[in-house]
Amino acid sequence: MAEELLLDTTLTKAEKYRQLLPQIEALTTGEPDLVANLANTAAALRQAFGFFWVGFYLVKNDELVLGPFQGPIACTRIRHGKGVCGSSWALAKTLLVPDVEQFPGHIACSSESKSEIVVPIVQDGQVVAVLDVDSDLLNDFDHDDQAALEQLMLAAARWF
Repeated sequence: MAEELLLDTTLTKAEKYRQLLPQIEALTTGEPDLVANLANTAAALRQAFGFFWVGFYLVKNDELVLGPFQGPIACTRIRHGKGVCGSSWALAKTLLVPDVEQFPGHIACSSESKSEIVVPIVQDGQVVAVLDVDSDLLNDFDHDDQAALEQLMLAAARWF
């Protein structure tokens, strides 16, 4: 069966999220495979918003390891507390970075990345992964992104 997103390009960002999140829920409900769910989620977010890079880093031992993503090749491993992703993991909170050049210790996987949002996935009080979304535009993420992506990652915790 072919999967297809139904997206109205005339909607505001908040309205697009309200249209997209139930579709991601439908794609992942009943699918027990973690990789399939992460891959479809990354693809849906990139398709809906045209983000530069969307992907997941999974906590394995004492580092984040690259998981399913959409976009150019990326850093494979990130240490705890390092860069935006490692800091989000260490703090167990969402980090919204309007200009990555201003983030102390930013890890530049791509020089084209200008702004970033990283949302942790928490299960049983522990961060098990992070969603990393990069834009090639400065200040591209806002409260609408944060609220919707946090809601999505709260639901994603059940995949682990």
